[in-house]
Amino acid sequence: MKRYRDSFIAFMKRTMRAYRGRPWAVGVLVGLLLIDLCSQWPGNVARPAFLETLNELLPDTFGSARQLLFDHYQRRFPRIPATQPVTIVEIDDRTLEAVGQWPWPRNRLAHLVDAIAAARPLAIGLDIYMPEPDQTSPGMVADNLPDAEAALATQLRALPSHERILATSLRAAPSILGAAAFDHATSTTRTDMLSAPVLVHGGGALDNVRRFQYVLASLPELQGAAHGQAMLNVAQEQGTVRRIPLVLGLGDKIVPSLPIEMLRVATDSPAIEVFAKPSGVQAVGVADVRVPTQPDGDIWLHFASIAQTQHRYVSASDVLLGKVDPARMRNKLVLVGLTGTGLTDMRTTALGELVPGIEIQAQVIETIFEGRFLRRPAWLIWAETGFIMSFGLLLIWYVPRTDSRLAVFMRTVPKASTIVGLALNLLTLAVCFAVFQYFGFLVDAASIFIILSAVMGSFFTISIMETDKPDKPETARLPRTPTRSPTDTA
Repeated sequence: MKRYRDSFIAFMKRTMRAYRGRPWAVGVLVGLLLIDLCSQWPGNVARPAFLETLNELLPDTFGSARQLLFDHYQRRFPRIPATQPVTIVEIDDRTLEAVGQWPWPRNRLAHLVDAIAAARPLAIGLDIYMPEPDQTSPGMVADNLPDAEAALATQLRALPSHERILATSLRAAPSILGAAAFDHATSTTRTDMLSAPVLVHGGGALDNVRRFQYVLASLPELQGAAHGQAMLNVAQEQGTVRRIPLVLGLGDKIVPSLPIEMLRVATDSPAIEVFAKPSGVQAVGVADVRVPTQPDGDIWLHFASIAQTQHRYVSASDVLLGKVDPARMRNKLVLVGLTGTGLTDMRTTALGELVPGIEIQAQVIETIFEGRFLRRPAWLIWAETGFIMSFGLLLIWYVPRTDSRLAVFMRTVPKASTIVGLALNLLTLAVCFAVFQYFGFLVDAASIFIILSAVMGSFFTISIMETDKPDKPETARLPRTPTRSPTDTA
């Protein structure tokens, strides 16, 4: 067994040393490029069999490094809000203390909708879904009364239900109800919901978007009264929100997310438009706004720090008491959400901040208003691949040359390889940061760094192997025995 192992090691050393290590470096370059492509292969395109096997052996090899780099871009250059199109009416701890615990009776929620609508907002989005009847409605209370209270029960049943009161308020206001898409059925999920028409230009949209079969939505009576229904789903990767779907698939139709539906209602547009190709969704539009998307209908969200957005929050208790200046909500897109302790769905953003889910919806709307989108189109992935391959081959051709200036520099300057590698990687990172800051493109400097460093490292390994080769033993010389001449006699 030891003999086979030694033979294999000797074979690998000969292979690595052949042609000054160039074939070995090419193998490292091509192998890592294939692994990198596997980690970001388009979801709508089937991988070749050998790439599928490679992805199973080394899943998401570069994905984590890539996402951490993209997060660092945003932490270095967070978005600074230039507009304030959104106001958030938060049902916070102060509101719960003043009004009562959640969930509220629906007639109380109707009072909040009426108070917001009085300020004339462009749209009111409720980050709330109500799939079950209100148990505090007069009819529900009547059903639980004893037979002795039959007269009281009759009077209660004559009163409007809390759903009817809320439906009246929703119908009178430019309201949108939230819903959540599910992969599995529950006792309260349905397979469809009322939603605005989505006009698809081109083909392939439904096959590429995130697709679900079930939805947790509000009661049909409330859906019919609201001016729109929208999904509240966000995309999470390793517990962090970086991308938001603008459209989703529900069964055999496409449905909008809350931000794009808010814009539709605010502009009084009859439909949302999706522009697609067989390769996926290209953009989502409403009125004269067109938002470029990823092939699955997502957008990369450029986050602003929560410290920059605190001014958009107003307490629901102040709204109910009439203490909020109507100008805070007039001609604004108003979101209503829960921020009270233990009630809100907290999410981690790319900035590393923990924020309420309603804040993410607000930042999407804000980003669309400002037109400052982060982009990672398919052509950018192939451009990165081409750059890595071209620069890697240049290194493979140039580095082993003993007569090159680089070789002379590496031989004469202490720690030259460290200096060269650090300089190249800092230059690459600086260029990628500049492209992010000025153009909004997410360039994967992490994969460029890892792959090109591995190519350089392969030559470094070979040079160590050459240095460690044992010197050839010198031939032992025996001392010469002096010979005597025949004349040397005593």
